[in-house]
Amino acid sequence: MTAAVPIRAHDDTITRRTKPRLGFLGVGWIGRHRMEAIAKSGFAQIVGVADAVDANAREAMKIAPGAEQVSSLEDLLELEVDGVVIATPSALHAEQAVTALRRGVAVFCQKPLARTKDETTQVIEEARANNVLLSVDLSYRFTSGIQQIRRIVQSGKLGRIFAADLVFHNAYGPDKAWFYDFKLAGGGCVIDLGIHLVDLALWVLGYPNVEQVSSRLFAQGEVLPAPPKNVEDYASARIDLTNGVSLQLNCSWKLQAGCDAIIGASFYGTGGGVEFRNVNGSFYEFRAERFHGTRRETLASGPEDWGGRAAVDWLKRVAEGERYNPEVEGLIAVAETLDRIYGRT
Repeated sequence: MTAAVPIRAHDDTITRRTKPRLGFLGVGWIGRHRMEAIAKSGFAQIVGVADAVDANAREAMKIAPGAEQVSSLEDLLELEVDGVVIATPSALHAEQAVTALRRGVAVFCQKPLARTKDETTQVIEEARANNVLLSVDLSYRFTSGIQQIRRIVQSGKLGRIFAADLVFHNAYGPDKAWFYDFKLAGGGCVIDLGIHLVDLALWVLGYPNVEQVSSRLFAQGEVLPAPPKNVEDYASARIDLTNGVSLQLNCSWKLQAGCDAIIGASFYGTGGGVEFRNVNGSFYEFRAERFHGTRRETLASGPEDWGGRAAVDWLKRVAEGERYNPEVEGLIAVAETLDRIYGRT
């Protein structure tokens, strides 16, 4: 596995001549949000929009009135785009990403990149073979708190890390029917929310190998068989790593948790601990703290506009001419871990 590559700063002096031409495939709420972040950055020419729901496309055209509304990915590629942003149902991600990559077009895809390890590997191999930049919208990496926590963990200042607690409970559930179709979504709350937790843990820790996974999945309080055929709305998993770290993961949809959301990632070492957690049930505001025995030190706090940072980071890399970056290979380990949580391997 390729070693983790840190998020790097970019030169913001991108001229009009070098602005990449972008197409957007799928512009529901999340697709439009990423489009707004990219449009606000001023670093791109948004030239095309495609969505199966005409109302979504027309709404997105308000963000980029100069763009052309088209009906498919092929139509977007015919606009000679440099990059495409994919925010369609999960079952479509792998095939659509491969199609764009084979045409030499950079891809920014909503998570999950694919439903399984095999699909994920196929997409990444296509990006490598065509030397094309591929990124996935794992946006929590771009919060100030998580970036500080990663630096502290990897500096060794916490001593030997031996445990992490990971949680993402959402008092609501997805509002699109396809999320509840196992074949279309690839799973339930684990692949929707738990993917962020697995990604953060492996990314922060430098992608150690996974030794053992045990899990239990539920749907409306009933235990699901492994592998499940229906989507889960609650999951608990223990993930043991070969470097001796034990991860405990819990995630859910529609949990009666007394607030909108409970989101957190805590790492414990022999020399201290760190914690990333949402504030007052918020989906958007987080606090990061470092623990020294019974003392707490604030690393980052307060609201920040982090949701679109991953998309803008990818865009700047495209503008700079960056090609295939092996850091994306870490997502194969994430996908394999999800497969093991689902009992697929």
